[in-house]
Amino acid sequence: MDASTQRFLNFIDGEPCEATSRDWLDVYEPATGRVYAKVAHSDQDDIDRAVNAAAGAFPSWAATPASERARLLNNLANLIDANMETFASAESRDCGKPIVLSRMIDIPRSASNLRFFAGAILHDSGAWHETDQPAVGGPLHALNYTLRTPRGVAGLISPWNLPLYLLTWKIAPAIATGNTCVCKPSEVTPATSSMLGSLIKEAGFPRGVINIVQGTGPVAGAALVQHPRVPTISFTGSTAVGKWIAKAAGESLKRVSLELGGKNAFIIFADADLDNGPNPDSTLNTAARAAFTNQGQICLCGSRLLVHTSIYPVVRDAIVARARALAIGDPMDSTTRFGALTSKAHLERVEDKIAQARMLGATILCGGSRVSPDKLPSRCNDGFFFEPTVIEGLDPACSVEQEEIFGPVVSLQPFDTERDAIRIANGTPYGLAATVYTKDLARAHRVAAHLDAGVVWVNCWLVRDLRTPFGGMKQSGVGREGGVDALRFFTESKNVCIRVDYA
Repeated sequence: MDASTQRFLNFIDGEPCEATSRDWLDVYEPATGRVYAKVAHSDQDDIDRAVNAAAGAFPSWAATPASERARLLNNLANLIDANMETFASAESRDCGKPIVLSRMIDIPRSASNLRFFAGAILHDSGAWHETDQPAVGGPLHALNYTLRTPRGVAGLISPWNLPLYLLTWKIAPAIATGNTCVCKPSEVTPATSSMLGSLIKEAGFPRGVINIVQGTGPVAGAALVQHPRVPTISFTGSTAVGKWIAKAAGESLKRVSLELGGKNAFIIFADADLDNGPNPDSTLNTAARAAFTNQGQICLCGSRLLVHTSIYPVVRDAIVARARALAIGDPMDSTTRFGALTSKAHLERVEDKIAQARMLGATILCGGSRVSPDKLPSRCNDGFFFEPTVIEGLDPACSVEQEEIFGPVVSLQPFDTERDAIRIANGTPYGLAATVYTKDLARAHRVAAHLDAGVVWVNCWLVRDLRTPFGGMKQSGVGREGGVDALRFFTESKNVCIRVDYA
């Protein structure tokens, strides 16, 4: 390996390090399609080292006052802010997403995750109950109170679409509640997680509290899930991998949180405001944003657009126009609004889904192919670019409408009645999120109550309050993240009952 090649290292027991095997994996820049770095190809030995470091650090970290844990989390958040541009550039290059998205969302929200849980741990409250029950010799009085204690070493596995954002989303509550952790980021997008290691040290965290092990899911990830000294696993990723984790973790009764895939419905009723102007929060602009943000590589994207038949032609034409108007280009260019897919394998998977759609009789209203090189800067000619795609004419029960594509593809489905909309929306194995646009408040409440989704947005999309529970139903996952739910997930509850004699 050339000495000048950028290398993304592990961070174990407070120090950056190579994999014990000294093996490396190629890291591709999606915008160019070329290898630009190497990442440590870690295995069981590296996971063992990281888990041992985390287990060794756990007793003293668990005994550290909450105020000190909060201070260090805030330190780390401040360092991310101070290195905003460096992190944003690295995230954009690594993921293929527009740098404006990294600057506005990914990196700022990564710091916000840390700050939120730094504050939450200082304001968390316990529970107590006064008990009065009959007993021989007179009533027995007791006070019950609940202790919440950290569980130990948490295994945190994060995906490639929002690398730093979703990694800090897991690290923050785990560390705030007194656990230590071993993180396994995606080997496809390892840049910002590797960079985070140096900031963790600079922030002042004790050695072993936060460990980051790079490598593949089948090797490093599987070793972490199955490690006997890791009682807690938090995973965000595909439903297929989530099912394996649930089975593997179940054999040793580990606690598991699984945030998996989605096939989310974006429902537009006839009374929705169809303002066709530039307002970014309008129904039509929000629907397009929900379909194509981050090239559709967000689990919460509105990939199925359900539209009342009376307004279907208007909405269809507006979404197609917005898809065609997206500024496709080099993700590192501040004017780009639509970048590359994150890997060649994923690009080919999206292509395969469009081929399936054509075979099933879909009409491709726009897109449907790789972006022509003559529409891209020369350095991006071999990049993983796929056109924003709008399709219609599919049976809601077909495979393309049932399976997550996770790309820049939105399908349109007309509906006649409220009941039809709910039936189509709920008619997939997934239940992560849904969006409803209507002026009728009673309908909004009614439909939201009947949708099989862990998150329902009404007249908005992707508005996130970190205090609220986040997660899905059905094959979209198990458990909830965010707010109190996250604090509870990473802790054990213990009831203490003390007899009190008032006389």
